[in-house]
This record gives sequence, structure tokens and C-alpha cells, in this order.
Amino acid sequence: QRFPIALVSGSGCELTDADGRRYIDFLAGIAVCNLGHCHPAVTEAVARQAQTLVHVSNLYYTEPQTELASWLTDRCFADRVFFCNSGAEANEAAIKLARRYFHERGETGRHRIICMAKSFHGRTMATLSATGQDKIKKGFDPILQGFDFVPFDDIEALKAKVDGTVAAVMLEPAQGEGGVRVPSDGYLSQVRDLCDDTGALMILDEVQTGIGRAGRLFAHQRFGIEPDIMTLAKALANGLPMGAMLATEKAARAFGPGAHATTFGGGPLIAAAALATLRTLEAEDLAAEAERKGEYFRERLLTLSDRCPAILGVRGMGLLVGLELDDKGGPVVAACMAKGFLINCIQENILRFAPPLIITEAQIDALIDCLDGIFSSKEWKR
Repeated sequence: QRFPIALVSGSGCELTDADGRRYIDFLAGIAVCNLGHCHPAVTEAVARQAQTLVHVSNLYYTEPQTELASWLTDRCFADRVFFCNSGAEANEAAIKLARRYFHERGETGRHRIICMAKSFHGRTMATLSATGQDKIKKGFDPILQGFDFVPFDDIEALKAKVDGTVAAVMLEPAQGEGGVRVPSDGYLSQVRDLCDDTGALMILDEVQTGIGRAGRLFAHQRFGIEPDIMTLAKALANGLPMGAMLATEKAARAFGPGAHATTFGGGPLIAAAALATLRTLEAEDLAAEAERKGEYFRERLLTLSDRCPAILGVRGMGLLVGLELDDKGGPVVAACMAKGFLINCIQENILRFAPPLIITEAQIDALIDCLDGIFSSKEWKR
């Protein structure tokens, strides 16, 4: 189900296909290229590192990986980092760590993970088992046991599920694939308090919301809480495959030598790209830019919704923005592509926008004009 275009080059927020047609990218490789395409700082870092050292395995220390781990832990709650290659691997590691944590404490019966309906955590056997969408699990039975689900943003439902057999509560600070659903004020703080009261670990999947997209370096920072375990990927190396699981020293101690491992995770080439990405993000204050531009984007969409009955709602945080429609969004995606804009549709009727954080207001305005034209057409008039 790939779209019928072949992309051959990119620069900033623009992509070019094999026919020479240009597109403004409002998807960023699905919330990945936060600095835009082929950012010179990342390109230079990769080229330099490729001439120095590419791979030696994790039997040894390397300078880029060590610097990257220090950069991350200096800026969040975590004391330790496990590097891997994807968000699914990071979430797999988080699930394993939560269970291992209680096993090492002698609480072997404490293994259940409470997850959220409509969540998405990956497509490995453990992460699809933790995903709250049946369509992801179809055809892969029997899925792994020990995962239970409650509605997102419903603290009472969660309280009813958490008992002495629960190892962790696992959730996204805002659901991406689930429909760009942002929690109500106070919800994440209540989840944190519940985990503290019951001894369960709190796992935050920041694969899509992390690295500046939500208007902070990590989305949980805007809610004033800290998890025990956090997972990252997507934008971490601005398009190169990297994931990371971060944890407090208390939780991380459960992974002793040999408990978990990776061959390629955090190799010097990818770590150099991630360091360049994060340093640029910080130097240019792109998280603050995501907050400002996200507010501008949502305001423009709300204005559009006032005259377009097909639009049911606008939501999001930072530059993770959702537009809910009263019908399937696939035709809008196709129409936008025909007019030179790349977006996507999730949950059948929600348009998701996750552009590079360097997107300009002029480019946002151009997309709004495009959408206005589409929704003003005969097909979408109500």
C-alpha cells in the first residue's frame, strides 16, 4: 500500500520525487526527521565518523556512545541508557526490564503490564501484545500473556486494574497512532501517584513524542512528572535507525551482565548522528519552536474548522497535530499529495501532521490553503 511516488532527494522540509516533483513534508518520515532532511550538521557528523570508526560491538566502549548517554542522562530523570535500533526494541527492553526488576526482588508473581486501549508500542511479539489495537494483533495468536488494557485517560479504570501482580503501567504521554490523543490535565500525575502507591513501575513510550516534538525535549516534562523507564527512537538520530531505553539506577540495576544485549545498538556511526541531532536541536531551541509553531498550526486549523463541517476536531501538542474528520481521510491524503503536500491518515478518519520542527509558518499557511481548497470542493461540502 505504498503511494505511487519514488522519493529521491530531500532538503529541509522539502522532498523531490523521481519525476522532479517537489513536496512539502508534513510527516517527516513519521515524526522522525525533526531537523528536516539532510541537515548539514548530521550529514557532516556521519561522514566524519564513517572515516573513523563504524562498528565494534558493545563488548567495548566507544566515545560517541558514551557522550550520547551522558547528554541524555544530563537532561532527564534517567541514570542509565540502553541503546538499540528501533522503538519496538526499546519498548521490548522496557517490558523485559520491568519484569526482571521484580524477579530480582523475589517477586516472581509480579509480572503483569497494564497498557492503554488504542496504544501502539511496536510489532515484535511482546510489543504488539502490549499494543491496544486488535488490528495489529490479527493473525499472530497466541500473543504473549500478562498484558491488560484500560481506556487511555481514565484513572479510575486504571486504579481498578492495578494490584500486587502488576509490574508496570505502560503508556504514551500522548497517543500518536491511536489518534493524536492528548491526556486531560492531571492524568499523568495521577498515574505517577498510583504507581508510587502500589510500587509498580511507570513506563513512558516517548518514541513519537520525544526529541522536541511535544514542545519539550521529552513530552513528560510538560506534565511535571518523571517515569521510571522511558523509551525513545524515531527522531533520536534524525532518520538513522536508533532506539533507546532510559531508566533510573534503581530500575536499571535489574539488568545485570547478560540479561539483555544488542549487537548494533548505539554503534559509533549512529551515535555520532544522534549527538549532532540533539546538539543542534538544543542550540536552535527547536522544542520551543515546536511549541510556538504547533500553537499557530492548531489555531489555523481551528479557523478552518469553523467553515468546514467535515472537520470534527483539532488536537495535539507541539508539532504533533491531529485533525478529526467525519469521513475517511484517505482521499484527503491523496488530494494533498497531488497538490504537493505529504500528510497521512490514522484510525481511518484522523489526519496526522508531524512535520520537521523547522517547518515555517509560510509552509503551514500553504498547507492550510490546500486543505481549504479540498474541503471547499463539491465532494466535501455538507
